[in-house]
Amino acid sequence: MTINKPRHELYAFWRDFQNLSGFMENVEKVQPTGPDRAVWTIKAPAGQTVEVETEVVQDRPDELVAWRSVEGSDIDTEGRVTFRDAGARGTIVEAIIAYKPPGGTLGKLVAKLFQREPNIQGRQELKRFKMLMETGEIAIAKHKTETENE
Repeated sequence: MTINKPRHELYAFWRDFQNLSGFMENVEKVQPTGPDRAVWTIKAPAGQTVEVETEVVQDRPDELVAWRSVEGSDIDTEGRVTFRDAGARGTIVEAIIAYKPPGGTLGKLVAKLFQREPNIQGRQELKRFKMLMETGEIAIAKHKTETENE
């Protein structure tokens, strides 16, 4: 995703993991537990949540931040976000996230049904990140109710 902002600004915003709940639909909150650790509360199907404690495993300011879950988390996951110059167009942001869902294959199928599969969510979240960083807000389409349609 190309975002029309300098990479140091995008990196700084992302690196403060508490900001992620502002544009990541499934992230309820991220609570730091140390300089390079945090507990993420993530929405799951049927109104459930899971908690994942992560640690930063690689950090190159303005270029890359990578994390992985620590033992005892509800989900085994890891991810990385890179920030590269795109010239006058701003910054290219790439996110790669891998996980093992709870419940194995069944958990993944249920997650897809509820649109909680990271491949689906990841694209949407990068679009929301772009909107937030470029405009300061995230546009949401309002659906008309039956009363408004009459």
